[in-house]
Amino acid sequence: MDHIYLDHAATTPVHPEVVKEMVPVLEGIFGNPSSVHHYGRQARKILDQARSTIAHSIGANEKEIVFTSGGTEADNMALLGVARQEQHKGKHIITTSVEHHATLRTAEYLEKQGFEVTYLPVDKNGFISITDLENNLREDTILVSVMYVNNEVGSIQPIQDIGELLKEHQAYFHTDAVQAYGLLSIDVNQLGVDLLSTSAHKIYGPKGIGFLYVREGIQLEPTQYGGEQERKRRAGTENTAAVKGFQAAVELVNNEREGRNHQYNSFKTIFMQGLKEKGVSFTINGDSQHTVSSIINLSFPGTNVESLLTNFDLSGIAASSGSACTAGSVEPSHVLSAMYGSNDERTTNSIRFSFGIANDEEQVKTSAEKVADIVNRLTR
Repeated sequence: MDHIYLDHAATTPVHPEVVKEMVPVLEGIFGNPSSVHHYGRQARKILDQARSTIAHSIGANEKEIVFTSGGTEADNMALLGVARQEQHKGKHIITTSVEHHATLRTAEYLEKQGFEVTYLPVDKNGFISITDLENNLREDTILVSVMYVNNEVGSIQPIQDIGELLKEHQAYFHTDAVQAYGLLSIDVNQLGVDLLSTSAHKIYGPKGIGFLYVREGIQLEPTQYGGEQERKRRAGTENTAAVKGFQAAVELVNNEREGRNHQYNSFKTIFMQGLKEKGVSFTINGDSQHTVSSIINLSFPGTNVESLLTNFDLSGIAASSGSACTAGSVEPSHVLSAMYGSNDERTTNSIRFSFGIANDEEQVKTSAEKVADIVNRLTR
């Protein structure tokens, strides 16, 4: 049986060109980038080149890029680092009810440490209200954290509008851009963000590497202690091979973004058309116009997530009930609960399909047929 991967929002396969760039580093460049001798300088050169490429990809400078182990660490570093460093100015933080758990769990931890967190609601399309944000801003607000693209429904938040609102406020602005990076063109200065999180494994790079953009001049209290790597912001010997792989993935994205987006949008259209031709009853969760090209979240009335995912997997289709970090759970989606209410049936009958370079048109047509057959059988 041929398996078809429709879960690119959870993770992506490592691009062959990325592997090709990483192998020589794994085989021959083993020095510690902090060492001053020849071996260390070889590794340092790789870090410096990658940092430059990655900084340029978001309109930043090299000094503003902090390599992390991925998006979760970057989110943690942003929230914890700002909260601890800026608490003398206030202890109020604003985020949203639909953030990735890397942000939500960190915010909950900070509440236990005496911080006050406001969780902004979203409308039925998954968007926050700028007016709502403005009404919740206070003199003691020190951080606003709003994800750029939602990992479950793909909705694109009005990040530039938020940046404009916060321009004259003391609060720093952080965005989790893990699902946006690689699909949307990002310029941190145009957006007005102070901190931005990404992860390589969402853009066909290796797992275990990401970065946090930290606008120059912002001080963060470190979340781990040791050496003075990453300008004393993130202790620990850098993962040179993974950084090289991240650079390669970013270079591919820069060259292929437009083509990839066009292809993914085409896959979405083909997939939904295939479901319609088979008479499947479904609705799109969120706003289909203001979403990234790769993600579509569909509700199938009269079904439930567990039976759908089990049957999809048995037929060779890999999809998800939501974020990868809760994919093993059949609890209602916190994102869909925030959008529609916790008792709405869409919270337990919705599937996220996410397309990528592991797919082709024929696969998408085949997967639509298989999904349609399963849904029609389960709802008979």
